[in-house]
Amino acid sequence: MKKEDCFYLGKIVKKYSFKGEVLAKLDTDEPDIYENLDAVFLELKNNLIPFFVEHSQLHKTELLRLKFEDVNSEADADSILKCDLYLPLDLLPKLDDDKFYFHEIIGFTVTDKNFGEVGIIKAVNDSTAQSLFEIDRNGKEILIPMNDEFIVKVDKKQKTIEVNTPDGLIDLYL
Repeated sequence: MKKEDCFYLGKIVKKYSFKGEVLAKLDTDEPDIYENLDAVFLELKNNLIPFFVEHSQLHKTELLRLKFEDVNSEADADSILKCDLYLPLDLLPKLDDDKFYFHEIIGFTVTDKNFGEVGIIKAVNDSTAQSLFEIDRNGKEILIPMNDEFIVKVDKKQKTIEVNTPDGLIDLYL
């Protein structure tokens, strides 16, 4: 399995028991939909390795307690600590038409109600407090906050996103 065919689910953050159980912090608003997983991919030495789940359950609402097959001791759990968890893209829950996953909108054209065509989304920066559309406009980078108040319409079929940004925001980059 290749990383580009998967989505990031979360990270193993600590050991839970001496029997090899671990706790994973999930990167989702709905952790309960991942409570009954059969298997996940762990990133070990830049490779995705399948790990089969014996049992799992939510722990304190935002963590997932996992017991993997063949991880039966603290030493085994230590070997997978801090590993990222991935699942195949086809396991992503389907979203309403006006919602999207970040990877889905790469390549979409952004138009602004007042400015007109802004450019093409080349990435999403979610390392800041507010996620940002990174838009390429003829070699210039334009950053637009992914704010629900700015997003007017998402058209997945036409691969377009219409925004209504404050006056002058786009001009700052040009």
